[in-house]
Amino acid sequence: MTSDPNDRDDRGQQQRGLSRRGFLTTMGTGVLTATAASQLGAQPPAGPAVVAADERTKVALSINGRLYEVLVEPRWSLAYVLREVLQLTGTKIGCDRGECGACTVLLDGAPRYACLTLAVEAQGAEIVTIEGLMAGEDLGPVQQAFVEKDAFQCGYCTSGQIMAAEGLLRATGDPDVEQIRHGMSGNLCRCGAYPHIVQAVQRAAELPRAGGAS
Repeated sequence: MTSDPNDRDDRGQQQRGLSRRGFLTTMGTGVLTATAASQLGAQPPAGPAVVAADERTKVALSINGRLYEVLVEPRWSLAYVLREVLQLTGTKIGCDRGECGACTVLLDGAPRYACLTLAVEAQGAEIVTIEGLMAGEDLGPVQQAFVEKDAFQCGYCTSGQIMAAEGLLRATGDPDVEQIRHGMSGNLCRCGAYPHIVQAVQRAAELPRAGGAS
């Protein structure tokens, strides 16, 4: 039987105190040990803090001149908080994706889709909803104008239409027809009451502004 030259070599190395297999085994163990130690000592890279979707945080919202402190989840929209948490149900949710305008409110005087605005984003802003346009039981001028001009049918989109008109009139006191059409273009009316809506905005521009929130 022919002997393996590697075995002869190993026997020779053993006689000198170290075999080839032993050398390879020792080196492999050393590499693994060094790698493990390096991994244990390494620190993970610093990254942004991640908040769990269902973890609630306290926010302070100024709505219609009143401060509300509420616990909200970071993912909750302003529309959801207004309706489901604070029971300010005048703000309607239609498409819930920023297409119809039924959820329009004012943030610092400008119309904003509440369904696309996170509640946590609205901190520090002055929020006005349809309820905030009234003085007690008296309608605000835009609300009154919509009644006078019959600027609604089913009424579901009306609160958003009124808030968009309110924002337009705060920015442009006496808009012309083209400005009204442009300013109201982000609010859809499935009933097709657009001619009456334009007339209502024109009428609201003629009424005193003292009746609603400023």
